[in-house]
Amino acid sequence: MEWRRSYGRAPKMIHLESNFVQFKEELLPKEGNKALLTFPFLHIYWTECCDTEVYKTTVKDDITKWQNVLKAHNSVDWLIVVVESDAKKKNKTNILPRTSIVDKIRNDFCNKQSDRCVVLSDPLKDSSRSQESWNAFLTKLRTLLLMSFTKNLGKFEDDMRTLREKRTEPGWSFCEYFMVQEELAFVFEMLQQFEDALVQYDELDALFSQYVVNFGAGDGANWLTFFCQPVRSWNGLILRKPIDMEKRELIQNQEATLLDLRSYLFSRQCTLLIFLQRPWEVSQRALELLHNCVQELKLLEVSVPPGALDCWVFLSCLEVLQRIEGCCDRAQIDANVSHTVGLWSYATEKLKSLGYLCGLVSEKGPNSEDLNRTVDLLAGLGAERPETANASQSPYKKLKEALSSVEAFEKHYLDLSHATIEMYTNIGRIRSAKLVGKDLAEFYMRKKGAQKAEVYLQGALKTYLAEGWALLVTHTRKQLAECQKHLGQIENYLQTSSLLAGDNHLREDERKSFCQEILNFANQQAENQGQKVILPMHSFAQLKTLHFDPANAVVHVGGRLSIELALLSQMPIPVQVDQIAIHVHFSVEKNSYRKTAEWLTKHKTSNGVISFPNEVAGFPLSRNNLPALELYEMYERSPSDNSLNKQESSSSLDMPSGVTLEDGAHVLKCNNLILEPGVNKITFNTQAKEPGTYTLRQLCTSVGKVQFVLLHIYPIVQYDVYSQEPQLKVEPMTDSLLAGIPQKVKFTVTTGHYTMKNGDTLQLSNADAMPILYHPESKAVIYSNTREKISESSLRIQSSEKITSISLPVAPAYHVIEFELEVMYLPSATESAVEKENTTNKEVHRKNKEKQKRDNCMATVDQKVTIDCPWSIYSTIIALTFCIPFNAKHSLLSAGKRKYVQVCVQNLSELCFQLSDNSLKNTADCTDLQLVPLNPESQQVIYSKQSIFFVWELKWTKELPISLQCLFSVSFCPATSEEQSLTLKPFTYEFQVENFFTLYHVKTEIFPPLGAEYCKTGSLCSLEVSITRLVDLSEVDRDEALTESDGYCTTKLMYEVVDNSSNWAVCGKSSGVISMPVAARATHKVHMEVMPLFAGYLPFPDVRLFKYLPHHSAHSMQLDADSWIENDNLSVDKNVDDQADSSSIRSRGSLHSAASGEHKGLPMPRLQSFSSGQVFNCSTAMQILVIPSKDDHVLEVNIT
Repeated sequence: MEWRRSYGRAPKMIHLESNFVQFKEELLPKEGNKALLTFPFLHIYWTECCDTEVYKTTVKDDITKWQNVLKAHNSVDWLIVVVESDAKKKNKTNILPRTSIVDKIRNDFCNKQSDRCVVLSDPLKDSSRSQESWNAFLTKLRTLLLMSFTKNLGKFEDDMRTLREKRTEPGWSFCEYFMVQEELAFVFEMLQQFEDALVQYDELDALFSQYVVNFGAGDGANWLTFFCQPVRSWNGLILRKPIDMEKRELIQNQEATLLDLRSYLFSRQCTLLIFLQRPWEVSQRALELLHNCVQELKLLEVSVPPGALDCWVFLSCLEVLQRIEGCCDRAQIDANVSHTVGLWSYATEKLKSLGYLCGLVSEKGPNSEDLNRTVDLLAGLGAERPETANASQSPYKKLKEALSSVEAFEKHYLDLSHATIEMYTNIGRIRSAKLVGKDLAEFYMRKKGAQKAEVYLQGALKTYLAEGWALLVTHTRKQLAECQKHLGQIENYLQTSSLLAGDNHLREDERKSFCQEILNFANQQAENQGQKVILPMHSFAQLKTLHFDPANAVVHVGGRLSIELALLSQMPIPVQVDQIAIHVHFSVEKNSYRKTAEWLTKHKTSNGVISFPNEVAGFPLSRNNLPALELYEMYERSPSDNSLNKQESSSSLDMPSGVTLEDGAHVLKCNNLILEPGVNKITFNTQAKEPGTYTLRQLCTSVGKVQFVLLHIYPIVQYDVYSQEPQLKVEPMTDSLLAGIPQKVKFTVTTGHYTMKNGDTLQLSNADAMPILYHPESKAVIYSNTREKISESSLRIQSSEKITSISLPVAPAYHVIEFELEVMYLPSATESAVEKENTTNKEVHRKNKEKQKRDNCMATVDQKVTIDCPWSIYSTIIALTFCIPFNAKHSLLSAGKRKYVQVCVQNLSELCFQLSDNSLKNTADCTDLQLVPLNPESQQVIYSKQSIFFVWELKWTKELPISLQCLFSVSFCPATSEEQSLTLKPFTYEFQVENFFTLYHVKTEIFPPLGAEYCKTGSLCSLEVSITRLVDLSEVDRDEALTESDGYCTTKLMYEVVDNSSNWAVCGKSSGVISMPVAARATHKVHMEVMPLFAGYLPFPDVRLFKYLPHHSAHSMQLDADSWIENDNLSVDKNVDDQADSSSIRSRGSLHSAASGEHKGLPMPRLQSFSSGQVFNCSTAMQILVIPSKDDHVLEVNIT
């Protein structure tokens, strides 16, 4: 049925069992009764009275007495059942209807509780009426019974809480409270609410545990003294009974021991957990219980005979395991080994303790005292319980058999140990498996089975090493050393001893004893003196640092090299070492040309100190954690290399121990040393003999018959020996050499194996363009190969017409001579011009953009010098690159007929120069031409990346030639330098100007509409273009456009009006071709209409003028737009407007070209632009005021 409780608890479906007992007054509960299972929850009065007289005389009085008894015992849960039958009605004809008796009962007894009286009609008949009455009765019965149960259960819980709150009062008894709360647990169990029942036991468990903890802290309760009585029985847990009544009675009588209480409490928890189908929680709780009981016995200071607790734990573990096996199949057990393996391990541990205690593990077997102890322990088990008497593998029988003999104990212990190890291994708990294996190894050592023990110890040691358990490693190695000593494994024993001697986790005396074991063996006088034991170095000593002298580890042939090792001795006492040797591998670099002193110096460390990784003693670095060795270290072996000839057998180390050393000729040795504990400095000296690379491969320390070897020195340590040819190097002292001014150049002579003698000289071939400047104070400095200054001497230079001889100072081999010289490159006039203008080259304008990029970089000139060296019969040719610091360009400026030449000088270098004496000359020496300078005469400073402009006005008296050759020159010197005695050659720039006189004068005017004072936006205005010829016929005009008839010459021009700024809209025809007379003051005017698009001061539209060449021109069939639109024979730079014009015409010409592509057979005319200065537009940059129209417009203003 559904059970609903108060306090918001969720409803539950319960199974409520009820028993019907005949009413007796003595069965009614008395005050203070705490029994809930036997409590009368509902009282029922049955009557079948149908006669009114009988009711009045007997039944009514009987019901009244019954209710008075219930009221006296405070019982208000009752029910009256009236049973009717048709047979009685037939016999009694004068009886009232059935409702009369029921009504009388209800009136007499159920005034306010009419539902407390029900009628059961013909209960023995199988009729629908009877069935309905039965259903009504049972429904009422369930309702009243559940109401009474809920009410009384709540009252019981309140009383229980009240009792628990009195636990701090004197006289409070835990056992009494235990029985009360267990009664509640029994009720929940009866209702099949096993989870609620388990909660009651868990609360009792927690309450008791807290009292025990408080007792251990000094706050003990009086009732705990009952549980402090000595333990006299240790028969383990009893889990095969639902309720252990024997132990329950002990608790009820306050005679139970701690083990009795814990055993009973856990047995009830186990039963409920199995009902809940949670057997694996049983194993978990059991393991916690067993460990807690051991601690609680210590806290309560309970007297326990030796071994008794071990017996109790062992029996309890097996009892729990068998109880779980009884309710689970084999597949479930195998799948949940992780839950039960702890019990197996604990049982194994306790059986081992019992075996040691009873003398079953000793070599001689148990003595009389051990036997007496065994008898006492078995007596404490008592008689076997009846429920397990017929079981062949009961925990009682197993323990009794295991303690009966040495052989039986060994069998049971080994079975348990192997089963536990297998379980731990299967679930991946390797550490736990190895720990059980260590116990097995200890057992085998006691049994003189060292061979079997070593296997388990090696497995445990390998795990502890991999995971870094230092203390466990130390303890296991001690056991392994003893095992190896028993087995006679000398080499392995010495390895383990060396590790233990250097282990800081051991006491000092233990370390010394293991170290002495090694020294004793090393000093033995064996028959075969050649036989040696080779052990790893890391257990004996560690290589900390290595220091080279010289620091870069590079020496020349014949040079001396010293190597200082810092060796950290792990031994606790000073050790006499016969020899320390470094085995060196020699190799010759295949690309030997790279092994120069300079290359080696750049690729070596500067401090010469190499540090090695710290390695914890006994924890060698895993190979996976080390960087990969270089290829030549792994594969390139000298002929004397020997491979490993012996593999470690059952060793405690991860690395091979039996190795033979390299017997090559390159070995560095130090003899008869004493290694003190801690850091020791050891120095090796060697003299280089053969060039190549020397790699330090192994480090070997010999102590008598024992050799400690470091198989691989890592990181890789090398030193190089080189033999170098003499070399000459010439390099500038600055980032770039500048032409025209003195520049310093450094000469570096590396002597190599050559010795400089008196009279050795460098012979330099002289060049006119690059003289060598000599200063008497010039010095030559001699450095050693390590850049230490040795000496300094004056530099002697002798110059002749073709040769400059430099005397070199005397210097030994493998030294460096350095000195500086000043050179000056003198560029010629043709080289000084960065790029000469070619008037006939059509590619100049096409490369304008590339030229602009190049203008930002200095032009360079290579100057080659031939040098003869004393150590070679061949000449050395070097090339010095000089940069010209200036770049010059020119332009032609016009003002009507007046002409000006502008020269721009740009400083591209990082230096600042002072310019003076600028001049511009006509190379043709024309007397009718005069160049008037407009420049200041004072000196000017031109800064880095800056430009200076010079301007001259052209004045002439007669007709000038078509072209003009000009030469610009300016003197310069560095602005920061002092007065120089050396005269510098000026910078020159030569250029050519063509067609520079003005042919046409263009004037533009704009007039407002008639009747208006100003131009307005949107209104048409008149544009007048006036083109005036300024000169008569000249040679420039004689081309295809010239037409001559009867002495009257005309030429065709094309004009175009464009507005690139989109201020004007040209209405109608914006371009046209005119026939212009070739005569002075001839004028042609063109009129058109334009419309201003904006208000304000607007610049005039641009007017462009071109020559219009007829289609019968020899080049008219050429389809290249760039060639027939413009003639690229200009020798001067266009201004910005000219470039814009030409680009506009080029775009138009491209359209003509496309059109000509469509009509390939039709010849088209072409346009030719005028040279810069031939057309002067006097309206350039003029503006006109345009006012807005009077139309109303909406003006939107945004204010932010």
